[in-house]
Amino acid sequence: MQTLTEKQEVVLGLIRDYQMEHGASPTLRELREALGVSSDNSILKHLDALEEKGFISRRGDGSRSIELLENLKNRLDTPSESRLPLLGFIPAGGPVLSEEHVESWYTVGEDMVYRMKDSYLLRVVGDSMIDAGIHEGDLVVVCGSLVPKVRDIVVALVDKGNTVKRYMRDKEGIFYLKPENSQYDPIYPQHELQIQGVVTGLIRLYKR
Repeated sequence: MQTLTEKQEVVLGLIRDYQMEHGASPTLRELREALGVSSDNSILKHLDALEEKGFISRRGDGSRSIELLENLKNRLDTPSESRLPLLGFIPAGGPVLSEEHVESWYTVGEDMVYRMKDSYLLRVVGDSMIDAGIHEGDLVVVCGSLVPKVRDIVVALVDKGNTVKRYMRDKEGIFYLKPENSQYDPIYPQHELQIQGVVTGLIRLYKR
């Protein structure tokens, strides 16, 4: 296979992530929105290039004509189990799998994880996301290499503090973090907003 340009890598990543989440391919409109472009032409050029280079295949001109990627077919058909680290702390540079940061390891099914090698667990503190079904003490599965989309639930570094919130953009185009609890206000960064991972799953442990 030939190498990809940076933009083609992004488009292929979006297709892969969407297929893992939905078991189907994104439409042109969904790819446009994810990339922030207004024309189908640029998306079609990237798809043509990806198909020519052997990274995707398409059937007809339907809205979801991109076929499932071969590596995803195998994962979707044969889920397995792997271990993910529970991180007690995420430094500003991103997740670090060192002894000082890993609290313990948990076995999870691959069907809960998009990219096993890039994923980890975090324990939720507080009740700011209860309306999204995320409670204090839950473990969220986080992928550090997913490209965040608006309305994704993310782990973010905002003004030197880590938090789990919904990633949003207001009418002026400013990105902010939205709690899923009416008792909390939206968080607009004063200096820095860095998305460190996208939440892809949740584990709830019940005490006996």
